[in-house]
Amino acid sequence: MRKHSKKYVEASKLVESDKLYTKEEAVSLVKKTSTTKFDSTVEVAIKLNIDAKKTDQQLRGSLVMPNGTGKSKKVLVIAKGDYAAEAKKAGADYVGDKDMLDKIKTENWFDFDVIVATPDMMPEVGKIGNILGPKGLMPNPKTGTVTTKVADVIKDLKSGMVTYKTDSYGNVHTIIGKVSFKEDKLLENLDYVVKTINRAKPQAVKGIFIDKITLSTTMGPGVKVDKNTFEL
Repeated sequence: MRKHSKKYVEASKLVESDKLYTKEEAVSLVKKTSTTKFDSTVEVAIKLNIDAKKTDQQLRGSLVMPNGTGKSKKVLVIAKGDYAAEAKKAGADYVGDKDMLDKIKTENWFDFDVIVATPDMMPEVGKIGNILGPKGLMPNPKTGTVTTKVADVIKDLKSGMVTYKTDSYGNVHTIIGKVSFKEDKLLENLDYVVKTINRAKPQAVKGIFIDKITLSTTMGPGVKVDKNTFEL
């Protein structure tokens, strides 16, 4: 059985494990139950009523938080020619083509958070898919990271774009900001995430789509949110 820290145990006393909190109460409580000295990340976990084994019920996409995430992402762009020049101008942290892919392969280099690639470079990127895939770094058109609109995507990533996908249990996890965010900013981000996921409901899914919603901070206890407090 996992042993929790004293701070976690004390923070947990503030949370009623069987209670469903309104979204406003949950945001307020999750800030109070942060247990770290650093500015913790606030995360939301959404349990979906899907069969995760069926590909037509899985979700994958991206969204741009209204108030950002509080985290600056390092962006690697795999592109050539004009697209590479556009990426540099737009503020990409690293830009290259096969040279960058070789660096990842031979040096085990991962000093970046996300990869953006132009469609023409995907055959080369695919050659190291066995390395990028397990780390969740493989570019994908569904998340907007395979694109010719390089500058737009870099701007979105830098201003709060996050990608999401269902895990093997039918959950979607994503960050909605930092503990230092004001409650109304966290609430706006949370509301946007839940509504975006709800709108992405696959046609193959019948009945209730969103089952449970839980907020937490880095190393903090989970706070259950009443899904009925969202206008879905």
